Amino acid sequence: MKQASGHALMDDFTWSDPPSRWAFAIASAGYPLLLGSAFITLVLALLGLTPLALAALVGTICIAGFFRDPDRVIPNRPGLVVSPADGRVICVERSRSDAFFDAEMTKISIFMSVFSVHINRAPVTGRIVDNFYVSGKFLDVRDERATFENERNGLVVETAAGLKLVVVQVAGLIARRIVCYPLVGQMMLQGQRYGLIRFGSRLDVYLPKVAVVQVTMGQKTVAGETILGILP
Repeated sequence: MKQASGHALMDDFTWSDPPSRWAFAIASAGYPLLLGSAFITLVLALLGLTPLALAALVGTICIAGFFRDPDRVIPNRPGLVVSPADGRVICVERSRSDAFFDAEMTKISIFMSVFSVHINRAPVTGRIVDNFYVSGKFLDVRDERATFENERNGLVVETAAGLKLVVVQVAGLIARRIVCYPLVGQMMLQGQRYGLIRFGSRLDVYLPKVAVVQVTMGQKTVAGETILGILP
């Protein structure tokens, strides 16, 4: 059997964002909190308040861990839908309608704990044709009511083939801030960083019913790498 060349294997993957220059990259949204915590740690240390300084140092390390932003290598094959978040699949079901669509779609929900990488990545390459923000409650995101009652921000993305997907950032019990960078009309590349949620949250992804789902309940996902489904 003929062995595939190294070049062919590399063609199966791509970089949606330039690789980071740092071994432990931090998301820019985390810089204010990280620098503020580091400054407090330094002041407490200079004042000789060792127990408080150590506690502040632990807090600084936790903030750095939460906002870590590792590089990801994105599968480069037609029709793939990749996970927009690190976490665990807590819902795979048919969904008929919502405030932002009126068609039968497949809903996949991913729960991100405070220990997950919280950088969100584009599930497909496509143009943003609509977005929405809904203020709301901060229920535990493992509660299915969170989909409809919690604060959330969504994007409707249309692929080159004309298929539309919806990806929704849902704030949780601890999460109090949703960050989403793209605007309507902009293009997103599959696996590209597009936002984050602070501090424990959920991503709801709505796929066209023609998509073939590739994940199951309880499965762990890696943003930009785990394949959620395949489009025709």
